[in-house]
Amino acid sequence: MIAITGAAFVFAVLALAIGAVRFWRDTNSPAALDAPSFLAAFSDVFTLRKLGGGGDGCNNEDETFSQSRRYFHHALFYGFLFCFASTCTAAIYEHVFGWVSPYPFFSVPVLLGTLGGIAMLIGIAGLVQIKLTADSAPASKLLLDIDYSFLVLLFVAAATGLLLLAMRSTAAMGALLAVHLGVIASLFLMLPYCKFVHGIYRAAALLRYAAERPRRAKNGAAATGVAT
Repeated sequence: MIAITGAAFVFAVLALAIGAVRFWRDTNSPAALDAPSFLAAFSDVFTLRKLGGGGDGCNNEDETFSQSRRYFHHALFYGFLFCFASTCTAAIYEHVFGWVSPYPFFSVPVLLGTLGGIAMLIGIAGLVQIKLTADSAPASKLLLDIDYSFLVLLFVAAATGLLLLAMRSTAAMGALLAVHLGVIASLFLMLPYCKFVHGIYRAAALLRYAAERPRRAKNGAAATGVAT
């Protein structure tokens, strides 16, 4: 069980890491990075500030602006992180402390998994609704189909995880666990080939942007001096 899902996870991490390294190299990103650059990039990543549209939000259905896309991304992003933290915490409970599952509802793994799963369902439902009502003309049908497949697979992963938590003390746990782990393994194998990769490249681009700020400020000051 651990070997199959673990192998799929390692494959996904390696594939994503290779893509990130190639992106960094092919875009002539700076080799030297300092702490302020990392802090600025992490702040942009975890607040999704660039999805704010400069403060007004995005155009979804018409010319009006809305922050809904950003909020649903927040729910999906942090829900995914909560679920990942739940899995890591459960692994520590079992393999370090010897506390065998199932765990009570008010334990850290169950609380994190429940909150994360609910947040993911809300975020995915919102993003799918935005895609269904938005103008499809500027988008590629192939990419839209891949996006929908990824979102559906994420939704099923969150839903089966919540169902597994709710029925973890019943006779159905074995079958539900097999289904959930099968969905998770499929999700890991799909990650390097779907829209999930845009999060990796976006983070790398934000890090590059943060690292180049001193150079842009210097060039701006030099240009101001020449104009003066």
